[in-house]
Amino acid sequence: MADLQRLAIAPQQICRQKVFLTVEQHHYLERVLRLGVGDRFIIMDGEGKWWLAKLTPDISRKTELTAVLEQEISIQNELPIELTLISALPKGNNFDEVVRQSTELGVTHILPVISSRTLLKPSPQKLKRWQKIATEAAEQSERQVVPKIRETLEYSVALSLFEKQNLFTNYHKYICVARNSYPHSYPLLLESLLDNQKLESIVIAIGPEGGWTNGEIEGAIARGFQAVSLGKRILRGVTAPLVALSLVAAVLERKKYSPTRQLKTKD
Repeated sequence: MADLQRLAIAPQQICRQKVFLTVEQHHYLERVLRLGVGDRFIIMDGEGKWWLAKLTPDISRKTELTAVLEQEISIQNELPIELTLISALPKGNNFDEVVRQSTELGVTHILPVISSRTLLKPSPQKLKRWQKIATEAAEQSERQVVPKIRETLEYSVALSLFEKQNLFTNYHKYICVARNSYPHSYPLLLESLLDNQKLESIVIAIGPEGGWTNGEIEGAIARGFQAVSLGKRILRGVTAPLVALSLVAAVLERKKYSPTRQLKTKD
């Protein structure tokens, strides 16, 4: 199974064990991966399910191929809880790498935000690009779930999504604070994660290069976020999410979390 190519699709593309492929997916399978009639690959719906699929002639169109689902694959490569990243947009196209690395590390939701020190004002086309990057990264890293990326929000609006009266009540919320940028002492993120024995779902907020302002940190704390540190060194806006999410994944997976994968055989 490890040598089979993977393709992420939308759940609505599946109907009665048949997969209705888009033009782009046809091109990817036939021209990029060089697959043909009878070749098998893995279909993932981005919401947790995998299938073994086979390419067959599409009788209705005669000149194109279609995919038929053969077996569902039982797989558990996901972290045991939901993990949300709030990330202030870094300079240039660096958020592309944030999306890619965050997906590989197991994030389930990504909220790009504009903070006081954010320099980038993304175009509407960026969201489509970021979602495509997340899909490709999920395929490459054998994720079951493709992270959902929200439209870019103002920082204050993003925080309002996590106030006590809404659906995020049970989230453990952390805001990562740069060294010397806040007047009070704060623990390391790793210490806080290890001290918390009942992690349900986690939100991590990462600031821009230059860090959050004191007002932004105080606004997060007022909404139940815990201010934490990633260490003594100053990290770039691309590096900080990688460090924070790596720590979260390591803590979660050390708790005897053992991924398994096997094929479900037909009766």
